[in-house]
Amino acid sequence: MALEWVPAADRPDLLAEPTAKAVAAKGIDAKVAAIDPELADTAAFCAHYGVAPEDSANCVIVAAKRGGQTRYAAVMVLASHRADINGVVRRHLEARKASFAPHDEAVSLTGMEYGGITPIGLPEDWPVLVDENVTRRPFVVIGSGLRRSKLALSGAALVEATGAEVLSLAL
Repeated sequence: MALEWVPAADRPDLLAEPTAKAVAAKGIDAKVAAIDPELADTAAFCAHYGVAPEDSANCVIVAAKRGGQTRYAAVMVLASHRADINGVVRRHLEARKASFAPHDEAVSLTGMEYGGITPIGLPEDWPVLVDENVTRRPFVVIGSGLRRSKLALSGAALVEATGAEVLSLAL
């Protein structure tokens, strides 16, 4: 099934509120396409819509703990890879422990739907860490903040839009 990509700025109804605000405020050049929300999870999405896993990137919210404090960060890695959360990410965030943020916490803190979380529109003080492989993609599909749509932009545009730090994160 073909995806119908349109400028994200033209369809804020297909974006979570924080994502729509960021797209408008920063003039982010991304496309958005409506999808079946039941197919939002990466494997189902890629299989149904014919998107290669190396053209899709996942965003995970990491809770990094040190000295009784928790910091949150977004980590972006291609769907064909896994992120080194307990190694590179934990050390980069100078945390004693790093793990995926609990489902309910990730949803409430981001204002986005689980399975659609995107780094575009996250709280400004959250670091965004993007695997170097993502930056090499001329077109990468990511979440929109909602399960019923996806965003697409180049890896370089993703880094620019989020002020991300580029690291070697993939296992």
